[in-house]
Amino acid sequence: MLKKKKKKSFPNRHRFLLVSCLCLFAVCLLAAKDQKPGGKKTNKKTKVDLLHADRGQADKAARPDVQVLIGSVKMRHDSMYMYCDSALIFEKTNSFEAFSNVRMEQGDTLFIYSDYLYYDGMTQIAQLRENVKMINRNTTLLTDSLNYDRIYDLGYYFEGGTLMDEENVLTSDWGEYSPATKTSVFNHDVKLVNPKFILASDTLKYNTATKLATILGPSEIVSDANHIYSKLGFYNTTSGQAELLKRSVLTNEGKKLVGDSLYYDRTAGYGEAFENVVMNDTVNKNMLTGDYCYYNERTDSAFATKRAVAVDYSQGDSLFIHADTLMMVTYALDTDSMFREMRAYHKVRMFRTDVQGICDSLVYNSKDSCITLYRDPVLWNEGQQLLGEEIRVYMNDSTIDWAHIINQALTVEMKDSIHYNQVSGKEIKAFFENGEMRKVDVVANVLVIFYPVDEKDSTMIGMNTSETSLLNMYLKDRKMQKMVMSPKSNGVLYPMDQIPSDKKKLPTFVWLDYLRPLSKEDIFEWKAKKANETLRKSSRKPVPSSKRELINQRKQQ
Repeated sequence: MLKKKKKKSFPNRHRFLLVSCLCLFAVCLLAAKDQKPGGKKTNKKTKVDLLHADRGQADKAARPDVQVLIGSVKMRHDSMYMYCDSALIFEKTNSFEAFSNVRMEQGDTLFIYSDYLYYDGMTQIAQLRENVKMINRNTTLLTDSLNYDRIYDLGYYFEGGTLMDEENVLTSDWGEYSPATKTSVFNHDVKLVNPKFILASDTLKYNTATKLATILGPSEIVSDANHIYSKLGFYNTTSGQAELLKRSVLTNEGKKLVGDSLYYDRTAGYGEAFENVVMNDTVNKNMLTGDYCYYNERTDSAFATKRAVAVDYSQGDSLFIHADTLMMVTYALDTDSMFREMRAYHKVRMFRTDVQGICDSLVYNSKDSCITLYRDPVLWNEGQQLLGEEIRVYMNDSTIDWAHIINQALTVEMKDSIHYNQVSGKEIKAFFENGEMRKVDVVANVLVIFYPVDEKDSTMIGMNTSETSLLNMYLKDRKMQKMVMSPKSNGVLYPMDQIPSDKKKLPTFVWLDYLRPLSKEDIFEWKAKKANETLRKSSRKPVPSSKRELINQRKQQ
């Protein structure tokens, strides 16, 4: 009778499964360890291989893990080859020290030289000391202390160093350079020297491929032509183009351009500023402000828009001029005949405590110190209002010397809310002393309404109306002293209680005090004339759009 076979147990199979699971877990653990923070894999840890040495020796008793190599030593770790005159190899730590004529080579792009090297094959960090030179294609780094991380392809120094390429030489106390990305970062006493400029900074980033310097701290860029200050921005050291932020400053021969952001092109010679812009000329004591400004340093020209204001502060009292667009143009540059024009286009309003004005367009010429107001201009001086088709104001040391009103000229002085001294004519010439009107000449078709006053109590005696061809008025302390008419006019004097209502105003009378700028802030509020208060159309010439048109227009007059 056959015996039944006993069922076989499987203890070995369970053991095999358990071992397999443990092995799989170990593999996963090793894989996890092989990950750097951020998910970057490290290079496989391989042994540093000795390829050659003239001779070697070891003291197994004293230092069993150390080999001493002498003469033409050559070693390799992965793709990096290392050379020296002598070395100590530490087998347990997979590291070595190299002495004299140390050289590291990786491919045909990276070469590092020094007097001493300690290389750790586990971390793949090389510590090079004394006379260190790193060469990567067109870039050379010089220092006495350099650590080079092969895993991240990053070299950094911390006791001063110099980085050079075809364009620039950079020095700093601390710096790092990546041969892979061509990017370098510098800190503390950073200086970038270029044949055309010097850049000094606290913190700077630089790319040796693009030649782009990234400004990350207080920095100055100095050249023969200008000076730049910035805390944040980009500067292309090859093209000379800069994009600068954080209220950067561009200074050129006494002119300082400041804005929330700046663009500058050194090659083309111009700069642009955006938002809260100030262009200050400390030599001529004037400035442009606005939310956009353009400046050309080669032609010494500029223009500003968006709340643009021109300010003349050459005297104690500043003159503020606002328009849609302000321009500054320089002629005969770098000659003895050099002069400038400042042009204001559309909705011009200006304010100074002693004089205010409005017009459509304005031109200031430094050659004859003349400000010309075009298209319905009005000027106010104390209680005097001057208007006409065109007004020319001639300055002397930034104060008014005399003013010329051409065509439909009218001057009005307010006595009270219903009584006004008035003079009209074809043209008016007003002469000033120390900012006060002292004499007024009225020429052709002169009409006068004047209120003489009692010398004792300054009350108005009556209203005098006259008509003549030439009128000369003399003033003192803002009061009429004398009037001379040629030919002499008898005129009519109306007592104050017998003035005809239709005689109180000249045919061209208009009182535009509601348009008058009251402060430097008020110049931004444009106010239009009422429909019945505009000048009659005439054959007056348009605003000149160029220097030639301006010269021709003045010749014809």
